[in-house]
Amino acid sequence: MDRLHIAFFGPTNSGKSTLVNALAGQQVSLVSPIPGTTTDPVRKTIELPGLGPCVLIDTAGLGDGSALGAERERLTRAILDETDIAVILEAPEASPMSPKEGHSNVPDFGTLAAQAGIPVIRYTRGESVESLLERIIAVAPKEEEKFLTGRLVQAGSSVLLVMPQDSEAPKGRLILPQVQVLRELLDRGCVPHCCTPASLSAALESLSRRPDLVITDSQVFGMVNRALPADCPLTSFSVLLAAAKGDIRTFVEGARAIDTLRPGSRVLIAEACTHVPDTEDIGRVKIPALLRKKAGEIKVDIAAGNDFPEDLSPYSLVIHCGACVANARLVRSRIRKALLAGVPITNYGIALAALNGILARIVLP
Repeated sequence: MDRLHIAFFGPTNSGKSTLVNALAGQQVSLVSPIPGTTTDPVRKTIELPGLGPCVLIDTAGLGDGSALGAERERLTRAILDETDIAVILEAPEASPMSPKEGHSNVPDFGTLAAQAGIPVIRYTRGESVESLLERIIAVAPKEEEKFLTGRLVQAGSSVLLVMPQDSEAPKGRLILPQVQVLRELLDRGCVPHCCTPASLSAALESLSRRPDLVITDSQVFGMVNRALPADCPLTSFSVLLAAAKGDIRTFVEGARAIDTLRPGSRVLIAEACTHVPDTEDIGRVKIPALLRKKAGEIKVDIAAGNDFPEDLSPYSLVIHCGACVANARLVRSRIRKALLAGVPITNYGIALAALNGILARIVLP
């Protein structure tokens, strides 16, 4: 489910982009002898032998003395939050960015990564791509297979998926969590049934017995809850992701802070992806509207993509998205930052269950 995020760090002109291109077998990043050619993190999703689906991240060179050097370093530091394996390149012998030439203030990202519990590989010029790949495979996290649906289903379970196909859903495709859950149910020998909110009643009537589990999009929690028998287990795609990528107990506890919000409270909505919002947007429109209906005129800030604030102290609550396109390390690093700041954190699915007054009913994987 999670793509392994492999990030490359090092001084300017240390060969990061060249190495990423060689590992990918194609041009991912522009290569030139001009210092600072890579200005922003460059990502490439790829399948690597022995590792499977990965994301290669080429970062901006460190020790850049230009006016934008500090900002490039800030963006590079932010990449550590999502890094599963850090590959560190040393400055070339003749590089003006070499610490021996007076640039000892260049941060050692190998040390920073190790302090964050990230496996570190130090790459020496001349090492073959094959050798590097072998070393990456050797340190890659070996996690046992985990199911999004956890212990909620077993072979033969009848599972009803309620999947809105509104303007937020890409035309002609299902959104990623829906695809992942549907595939998992098939792999586990379950019997999935699919419908939209509008066809929910018809779907329930077509079944010979009540489903063993209903998984819905969190934004229609209220409507689906009202349509189901009280004894029918209910959860959502976002709740399943909260357990798989975050800390479900922390998120449930964080949702209790919703009851403490008052007019003037400040809430951060954190999106791991970037998209152009529309009138049906769940994080920017629907959740803020429900919060204001409950707590009055609160202040809501939006952080999209990698723009997660360093200072969380102004906030009474952080509500994170389902993180369908982010990896677990990124989500858990944000949970850690919120807890260190003493700020409650929850996610879309848990928050929407609480706002609909049905959190106690929702089953957790």
